[in-house]
Amino acid sequence: MNILHIISDQHQAACMGCEGHSQALTPNLDRLAGEGMRFANAYAQNPICTPSRMSIYTGQYCHNHGFFGLSGNRPQGMQSYLGHFKQHGYKTAVIGKTHVPNEPRDWLLDHVDLWASCTSGPTASSGPSPYRRYLQALGLAHDNDNLKITGYPPHPTGLPQNQLRARPTKLPLEHNVESWCVRQATDFMDSCGAESFCVQVSLPKPHAAYTPHRRFWDMYDDDLELSPTFYQDPAGRPPNFRRMHEIFRGVWDSSEEDLDYEEAARNIWRGYLGCVSQVDYSVGLLLDYLQENGLAEDTLVVYNADHGAYSTCFGLQEKAPGICSEMVCRVPTIWRVPGTTVAGGVCDELVENIDMTPTIMALCGVPAMAEMDGVDLSGLLRGEGGPVKDMAVTEHRHSKALRWGPWRYVHYQPGDFGGNYGELYQLEDDPFEANNFFDDPAHRDIVVEGERRLLEWLVGTRHVRNTFSGGRFEDNYL
Repeated sequence: MNILHIISDQHQAACMGCEGHSQALTPNLDRLAGEGMRFANAYAQNPICTPSRMSIYTGQYCHNHGFFGLSGNRPQGMQSYLGHFKQHGYKTAVIGKTHVPNEPRDWLLDHVDLWASCTSGPTASSGPSPYRRYLQALGLAHDNDNLKITGYPPHPTGLPQNQLRARPTKLPLEHNVESWCVRQATDFMDSCGAESFCVQVSLPKPHAAYTPHRRFWDMYDDDLELSPTFYQDPAGRPPNFRRMHEIFRGVWDSSEEDLDYEEAARNIWRGYLGCVSQVDYSVGLLLDYLQENGLAEDTLVVYNADHGAYSTCFGLQEKAPGICSEMVCRVPTIWRVPGTTVAGGVCDELVENIDMTPTIMALCGVPAMAEMDGVDLSGLLRGEGGPVKDMAVTEHRHSKALRWGPWRYVHYQPGDFGGNYGELYQLEDDPFEANNFFDDPAHRDIVVEGERRLLEWLVGTRHVRNTFSGGRFEDNYL
């Protein structure tokens, strides 16, 4: 079976029609969910790009693969699912926004038959990305606002303008970055002929810059209703969250344009939703290609995101405070597996991004890759039910977030913000996380349970490498 993994950047899980969102227009993702299975409680392993993506590629938690920041040194010898499938006879490709360790050269170069990045060259000294060179050849490079919105002066706060503005791009639809990614992917799949392929198409949006094509910008109105969380008082949140709220409120209040606080936020929200619909359009192109070329019944398709985003929800723009809510930690996850998934299925069990890697190997009959922390979801995809794990974890360098039952618990190291702070929400009754029970004596037992769960998870999942790693403890001491 072929594998097509479509991943987007910073797609808030709630922003899909199949999730019941009242504004997001996503007919192709809805179609994919209608033909396959949607996981309603899927979680990212990190709230920023590189560590989250490394978890997906390796099937490992961040504390095992070791990456917590953006980019970094290339990990020698570390395997990826793409490289693993290549070793087992598949043609492999990574296309779009890779955003993995890239010093001195991109980590995935040796893992794939095609490497086509839209964000960087293969090495630090190799110049523009393949996508940038593509635009240069067409004379369109000056209109490229995929990564950075241009034409505005630097903001006094130092925040990049691509987080503070939104507008339609000048690039023609057929030459924008998502369209380029789709074309690279379909050309590669064409070139595989009868050989099986494993392709990741990494679509850069809906991450900023919020510059969708006008076709998708015009799908939304200027007077969009903002999320109810936009008006939520941040008083019950830790200092890092309150500080970011203060910064963004100040930025929007002091806008040099003739926009008030809410109008400035609506501008960004419109751009974000337009980018979501642009990603959805690209998903539709890929699904149509599979259908039109007789590949749909032989290709496993999975759609997910590296993490979510605020994008004006809670009065914030980026996910900068780290791990603070479902909107950052929960990710869209949809599988369509021929002969396996029940059409229109929805699974409410807790799953994680790291589970994708062992699952595609099990479904394709490929031996499991070493040292994976994820679990095989094949049974859930067949509708067999039953939990595969009792909690999901998103870990950041300075904080850890646990989701189990109705609870979301966020642990911060004591003293990091000048005191003992944390977060605890009962999501069934409080889906927008308005009531933080961390300091409530009546919920002290739940906080203690969260602390215990976190400790046991860290100890139980850590890969131990020492002088006795070649044998079991009993073999060495008993």
